[in-house]
Amino acid sequence: MQERTLSSAKSIGLETALSTNRVLKNTYMLLSMTLLFSCVTAGVAMAANIGYGTGMILSLTGLGLLFVVHRTADSAKGLIAVFAFTGVMGAALGPMLNHYLALPNGPALVMQALGGTAVVFFALSGYALTTRKDFSYMGGFLIVGLLVAVVASIANIFLGIPALSLTISAAVVLIMSGLILFDTSRIINGGETNYIRATVALYLDIYNLFIHLLHLLTALSGDD
Repeated sequence: MQERTLSSAKSIGLETALSTNRVLKNTYMLLSMTLLFSCVTAGVAMAANIGYGTGMILSLTGLGLLFVVHRTADSAKGLIAVFAFTGVMGAALGPMLNHYLALPNGPALVMQALGGTAVVFFALSGYALTTRKDFSYMGGFLIVGLLVAVVASIANIFLGIPALSLTISAAVVLIMSGLILFDTSRIINGGETNYIRATVALYLDIYNLFIHLLHLLTALSGDD
């Protein structure tokens, strides 16, 4: 009887490990494709020289598509929704990237931000994958921090304080770094079993990390 129980436990453990590895593999595969697709749509938006108003509309459209992604994540429609979402979000970056690239040191700053984002993502993801630590305890703190950053960002639209803007970007970089650990940990430890939702979570971490890291680098270089 005891041998059967041990055998059953081992079988369940093996199935869980295989399921987790499958979700992880599918997540990183889909994440790489959506990031590439975002780069393409961002390039198209830059070439079309769309304005900030259009960029704002695209961002709001992306917010709406985010709800569609979560509602359809358990079906084949979820894949169409996630590419629509990431494509729109990539295009929304067009005006911002054109602005930064027009600065004297703009191209170098954009490349530094891309490189820095990649280094942070791979380092933190690698740490979470190697140690397999459970970072779920960080969830509450990160959500509160994110809400405070959003409220502060909205307030600063009216206040226009450069130092506050810089502080918000620094805080968001730290929060997104924490969320990379948190979201990767959830996949590894079975907290997220849907690879479409997992992809969107990591995509948003990377997206916001890049934007605010670019802002920080530009401000510190004296070009902004």
